[in-house]
Amino acid sequence: VSKQVLEQVLRELQPLCTSEQQFLQEFFRLGCDSMVRVSAVVPSLQLIPDLSHGLVWFLRPEETTAQLLSEIFSCLEPELRAFLDICNKVHPLGCLQVLVTLSDSVFGTWGSSSAAPSSFLRALLGNVLLLAKSNFNKCIGTLCKEMEEAKAPSRMRGGILPCVSRFQEFVTFSEEVFRTSRRRGELDKAQLRLASSVFSSISGLSSANLRVNTDMVMMENFHHIHNFLCQKNIPCLEGKKREAKQRCREHMEKFVTTYLGQPLEGLSHFFEGVKARLAQGVKEEEVSFQLAYSKQELRKVIEKHPGKEVKSALETLYKKIHKYLSPEENLLPVVWQAMEWEFIRQYREFEELIQRCYAGSGIALSFTVEDLLSYFNSITMSN
Repeated sequence: VSKQVLEQVLRELQPLCTSEQQFLQEFFRLGCDSMVRVSAVVPSLQLIPDLSHGLVWFLRPEETTAQLLSEIFSCLEPELRAFLDICNKVHPLGCLQVLVTLSDSVFGTWGSSSAAPSSFLRALLGNVLLLAKSNFNKCIGTLCKEMEEAKAPSRMRGGILPCVSRFQEFVTFSEEVFRTSRRRGELDKAQLRLASSVFSSISGLSSANLRVNTDMVMMENFHHIHNFLCQKNIPCLEGKKREAKQRCREHMEKFVTTYLGQPLEGLSHFFEGVKARLAQGVKEEEVSFQLAYSKQELRKVIEKHPGKEVKSALETLYKKIHKYLSPEENLLPVVWQAMEWEFIRQYREFEELIQRCYAGSGIALSFTVEDLLSYFNSITMSN
């Protein structure tokens, strides 16, 4: 509504100022080749009150016209500035609509070319536009600060963060407001600032406020931003779109790694110790002579992880991930597949370490890669 009112005000001001400017030029004969004595045209604008020495100020015709119009429309700029304040109070993002309307008017893209503002009105609106830009920058600064300082809801269980939703709302609204505008330099800078603030807010999540894995929440929110930016296709945010995709992938890898050890916790802990001994310089053939990593200890660990128990642990893990992942993001199939790939990679690493450090012992894991593929397939199909 405020945008429509401002456009109407400008429409009515333009012919008024233009006709008044033409009248003044014709009535006072302000031709291009003449110089005008200020005191002869506008007594109130005498710049030197004491004329006893014969000093009189002269102005060019266009300067005289501007001075006259400034006197006639002296209340116009204060009224427009007051109206801008009202627009900012009526709508939280009213400054965007004001900025677009004034920019289009000042730079001649608002309305038809025949309705271009007079030189006086253009200059006046230029001053008001500076205020509109200042209000816009203050609004963006406040939004950035709110997003950077935002904390996750108390004991959040996952899902999209409020700051991400706020960013999405701003981009959607601003794109609609600037849809027909040819000048969006201010908007591009604002969207980049806000995107950086949102990314910073997500990365600063504290596990203290979350009931679920922090990487999972980060993964979902960066995935949400990436999908949103793919839909919007905004040139200035292409870099942020690629960054969101990369950050989503990084946190998914961390999330998978964190949960991966649960079904094979004992095996994972055992072989981490084996790799640590190798890193310390222990020879492969001597690892089995380490008391904690002997063949007997390895057999005990393997016995605790029969195929049936592994499948049961994977089912529990699937239900846990399903419980906390947001259905709107549809990341469960992607995460579960990543889990499967990483699980098989880890299994093959265990097999390789057995062959290297326990060669000829006849020791083998109680399940195969084929068994693992069967477990994952069965869980996926049943859910």
